Order: sequence, then structure tokens, then C-alpha cells
Amino acid sequence: MKAVLGRIKQGEILVCDGAMGSLLMDRAKEYLQGTCPEYINLSHPEIIEEIAGLYINAGADIIETNTFGGSPLKLASYSLDNKTEEINNAAIMAAKNASGNEAYICASIGPCGRLLKPFGDTEPEAMYESFYRQIKVIVDAGADMIIIETMTDLNEAKLALKATRNISSSISVIVSMTYEATPKGFFTIMGKSIEMVSKELEDSGVDILGSNCGNGIENLVLIAKEHKKHTRLPVMIQANAGIPELREGIPVYPETPEFMAEKCEELIKIGVSIIGGCCGTTPAHISAIRKVVDSRNRI
Repeated sequence: MKAVLGRIKQGEILVCDGAMGSLLMDRAKEYLQGTCPEYINLSHPEIIEEIAGLYINAGADIIETNTFGGSPLKLASYSLDNKTEEINNAAIMAAKNASGNEAYICASIGPCGRLLKPFGDTEPEAMYESFYRQIKVIVDAGADMIIIETMTDLNEAKLALKATRNISSSISVIVSMTYEATPKGFFTIMGKSIEMVSKELEDSGVDILGSNCGNGIENLVLIAKEHKKHTRLPVMIQANAGIPELREGIPVYPETPEFMAEKCEELIKIGVSIIGGCCGTTPAHISAIRKVVDSRNRI
């Protein structure tokens, strides 16, 4: 397949997949008791393949791997850090088996669950080494691209990006931050503005900037506008299907596929290059987004 960045440079809009966690809860709830979602890569890889297949059939160009919590620092919470290599390699293999070269394999790197000093007890070197160990497996296993996502601490995101670039100078890397709405605009919980984030990540060698999680699509439209003001890099947006509401103790995401697809028209007008979904989104959401993107790509 042609490289992602090449397709974007030619003006094509690409579609990423949607939520992994909610589909895992539907299909693997009984296997998740007392362990983490990433362990399913080893115990029941066929479930991971099934989910990836659903998103490919919905029209996703990019499939994210079940490696969001696959760093050894994060896996240590479940006494699984000694299985870091097995877990991450199995995730790439499951995505490849599902894809059959129909979609790009994008390895997901999430926060390690620890705070850097002085806010927490983790040294930058330890966090860097944790990301390096995970990302080395992912690159060696043949991922097409990497997304460092749902990041709230820019310094943590930069450590993951540094580890990636020290392993591979050529693999495409997305960094996707999570922002909160404030009276003065959108900021990370560490107080970094979209302008500050854009500049620091560009200087650190990222290929694509983005935002995901924490917001429904209406706020992500506003965040996308801010990103486009402050960067010439491609922008990726993955909104939640709204803010979850508890109904009989179960979180329900209110934004329908039709609503999100309608708002995708605005993302396209802004110039967003990759559109996908985060928490609460399903293959139905991705299918609806695909239809909107196809109508634009044909122009």
C-alpha cells in the first residue's frame, strides 16, 4: 500500500477505526476479570482479530492495535511486565491477520499510568525506557505507523516520541493529546495550550498531530480548528461518541453514527486528514464516517 503521508499529501482523507474497549467488553467481558485488555492478545487473539475485521469491513483505512496499555510500566500493575514482548507482538500479529494488507496497522501507545517527577514518583529515564521497550517490539513486528494517544502530559508524550524516533527515523508517528474545555480555551490538564503542544511536538519530530478522547465531536471540531491555526502538519481527530451517561449503572454514549457523520463534514472543511472514533464509537459510527469521507474524496 502507498504510504499514509503520501496519500495525505495528495489530499486524500483517511478513516481510522473506533473504540476497542467497548467492543472488548461486549465480546470478552468474562476474560477481563482481574486482568487488563492487553492480555486478551495472548489468551484470545481471535477476539482481537474479529474486532479489527469489523472495523475493516466498516471501511477503516487504519486499524489500531490492542496495545494502548502495553508498556511495561503499565503492565506491571497486573504483574505482566515480564510479558511485554509477547503481548505487543501478539497484538501486531492479530491486526495483521485481520487486515490482510487491506488496512494500515497503527500501534497504539497510551499513557503508562505513572506521573513524572515532581508531580509523581517516576523518573523520565524510567518512563523513556518503558516506552522504548514496548515500541521496539512494535516496530520489529512490522507496524506501519504509531499513535501516541490520549496523552495529557506533553512531557510523557515527548518521551514516547523520542523513544520511537531513536528506534526508527522513518515510521510515521502521530501524537494525539486530550484537552479539557476551559473559559480560556482548550488546555491539557497540565496547562498546555494547543498552540504550545503543536510547536513542541513539531520541534520533536512528529508527523501528524491530533486529539482524541475526553470530548464529543462538537468540541473536537473546535480543537481541530485550533490545531489547524498552529500547524502545517496533518491533523487527526478521534472523538468520543459524546460524554457517557449512566443508565441503570451502565455508561451509554449518546452521539449516534448519523450525528457524528454530520459533524465530520465540518472536520473535512477545516482540513482534517484522518478521522476516526474513540470511546463509545462502533463499526456503525465508522461506516457512517466512511460514507461522508468517500463523498469528499470523490470530488
